[in-house]
Amino acid sequence: MSVRGVRGATTVGRNTRDEIGARAVELVLALLDKNRIRTGDIAAAFFTLTPDLDADFPAHAVRRLGDQWRHVPLMCASEIPVGGALPRVLRVMLLVNTDIPPSKIRHQYLGGTECLRPDLAQNATPGKTRKRSTRNSRNTKASDGARP
Repeated sequence: MSVRGVRGATTVGRNTRDEIGARAVELVLALLDKNRIRTGDIAAAFFTLTPDLDADFPAHAVRRLGDQWRHVPLMCASEIPVGGALPRVLRVMLLVNTDIPPSKIRHQYLGGTECLRPDLAQNATPGKTRKRSTRNSRNTKASDGARP
């Protein structure tokens, strides 16, 4: 069995505790469902938020999913403020103990975040992908910087 990273992202409509929590839960549940992950197989979860989201920690809402999350280490951090980056984005990387090969992992990019990793976004709906902001085009990147 190996530890694999399972990634996801979504946008948050408003910088409120309820909205951040709802999007965090939606994203985590999508990752668990699409990859048939059991909470007991999660080694850790890392959440990041763009700097424009600071009303709450995504981990608070995920902990409220139940006692099975009690022993899963959850960490939250702020993304670096890259000019032109997609605003109001919540990301998560679950570290999961699994026999699923990396090529079979179903990363989830919801709420218009498919543009961050189109190579991994298996859930994209044609015509529904939002383009990245070009506010500061000299700093705009083609991806979210996570490629090796």
